[in-house]
Amino acid sequence: MNKKQKKMLIRIIIAFAMTIALQFISVTGGLQLILYLTVYLIIGYDILKKAGIGILNRRVFDENFLMTIATVGAFALAIYSKSGDYNEAIAVMLFYQIGEFFQSYAVRKSRKNISELMDIRPDYANIERDGKLEKVDPDEVSVDSVIVVQPGEKVPIDGVVLDGTSTLNTSALTGESLPRDVNQGDEIISGCINMTGVLKIRTTKEFGESTVSKILELVENSSSRKARTENFISKFARVYTPAVCYGALALAILPPLAQFIFLEQTAQWSVWIYRALTFLVISCPCALVISIPLSFFAGIGGASKEGVLIKGSNYMEALSQAKYVVFDKTGTLTQGVFEVTAIHHNEMEDTELLEYAALAECFSSHPISKSLQNAYGKELDISRVTNIQEVSGQGMIARVDGKEVAAGNSKLMKELNVTYQDCHKVGTIIHVAIDRKYEGHIVISDIVKPHSKEVISELKKIGIKKSVILTGDSRCVADQVAKTLGIDEVYSELLPADKVLKVEELLSKKSEREKLVFVGDGINDAPVLTRADIGIAMGAMGADAAIEAADVVLMDDDPLKISKAIKISRKCLGIVYQNIVFALVIKFACLVLGAVGIANMWAAIFADVGVMVLAILNAMRALRVHSL
Repeated sequence: MNKKQKKMLIRIIIAFAMTIALQFISVTGGLQLILYLTVYLIIGYDILKKAGIGILNRRVFDENFLMTIATVGAFALAIYSKSGDYNEAIAVMLFYQIGEFFQSYAVRKSRKNISELMDIRPDYANIERDGKLEKVDPDEVSVDSVIVVQPGEKVPIDGVVLDGTSTLNTSALTGESLPRDVNQGDEIISGCINMTGVLKIRTTKEFGESTVSKILELVENSSSRKARTENFISKFARVYTPAVCYGALALAILPPLAQFIFLEQTAQWSVWIYRALTFLVISCPCALVISIPLSFFAGIGGASKEGVLIKGSNYMEALSQAKYVVFDKTGTLTQGVFEVTAIHHNEMEDTELLEYAALAECFSSHPISKSLQNAYGKELDISRVTNIQEVSGQGMIARVDGKEVAAGNSKLMKELNVTYQDCHKVGTIIHVAIDRKYEGHIVISDIVKPHSKEVISELKKIGIKKSVILTGDSRCVADQVAKTLGIDEVYSELLPADKVLKVEELLSKKSEREKLVFVGDGINDAPVLTRADIGIAMGAMGADAAIEAADVVLMDDDPLKISKAIKISRKCLGIVYQNIVFALVIKFACLVLGAVGIANMWAAIFADVGVMVLAILNAMRALRVHSL
């Protein structure tokens, strides 16, 4: 609880205690008025001040003005009628301030998730100079600098580990509690906390372009993008507030005038002014104006704690209407890391065939070469390799231990007139021939992410009509992945421009209220992410362009978070609509009852403050998303 909230709580307690005490003190006349005014000013001076500033700035019609008119009017009526009953005026202001206190508490609680995320901002970076570590501002560190991160410190800038091994706490970024091990050569993103060893890191980005800066920028800007529901409530309040003020004025003047003119009765001014004041208290739109933005804010805060960054409440609202989900394949549903998944040979052993293929490919920077070397798992003696020849688009030919080793695709085998065997497995097939004799082939495949199949099942459970894969990969690979995961449609061998055209075709087939989500991670996905109704990017290892273009970012690249993001958005929008219906039904019912004299000021207090508190408490449920 901050100082402002503590001060407000003290004022509420003092005002409440004094009001109770005055019920047992027998005072009348001027002294009684002074005591009640003292209580009134203790609890309501800030509201009076805001109302005065609003009038001076010609922004009259707000909740502060309504509360001021209603309570000052109640005091005036008590003085006019000489009833000495000032409790209603005090109660209206006291309970209104209690409602405001609940609101500030709710905002503070929902902001807590955001502020925890803000703790990932690094204060400094360690640069090694003359054998000593010097702390510098992260903004001063250029690309390709070497920084040192000690145990307990935050990684300030994205980079690659040059030296050292450690375990990283990534929970602030991904929402996952499991630590991540890093070794020499691993990519490392800023915002993580180094837990064990000392790391030397070569920076690959400037601080302003690093992951931590991008995340903070996304979160800080999220509240500026309002949903249609929020905009509607803001416009509604601007029309509604002056309308009820004029309505209350008419209620105070017209009925007693009609009594006097048409019925020739004594005008009951005090009765109708009391009803008008009750009408004003009831009409205060606090429940809507406060709870709706708070619901979205809480939803965004709850999602961020789970590693889902939603860039604004407008995207939260659109995501809740998702009915079609379109996926990129590589890096989104698959790991984007190619591994050896099968070895088929004639006379050689697996390791021997793999060794020859890895040696033939050892000077290539292609991912296929890296996959072969990783699968072999031993140190390669490159001195055994001579006469290296790369055949573009086909493979490698080299002499290994004096033997000609050819490793490549079927085109290379045809080029060398080597009879090869087709493979029934799906993936990239590396055929191996030694001295023009076919020895076998190695299958390299992109591995499906652990939760990819589960997310497709989850999406169907929550009412997604169709799942689609758009990929530049070959048809057989794409079809195999789609079949494995249970994807409804698959389109393969697409260029980035083809993906955009295919998304536009899918958009044209759906209704306006149904939203299409595209999920991707690569630079070539940026145009599609922008074109879809909602773009979701993989944030941990995704390309910067994709993260910039997306509306939602998944910080741990787990596809299962896609269904979670949709569930969070639907829960949040459900709470928003509950609050709208609840507040409006109670408000209008009490307005009618107040106008005809059935509802008194105490009913008005419930219709205003009671509804606001209940709506705020309901809005806070949007924070609880972990179990979704």
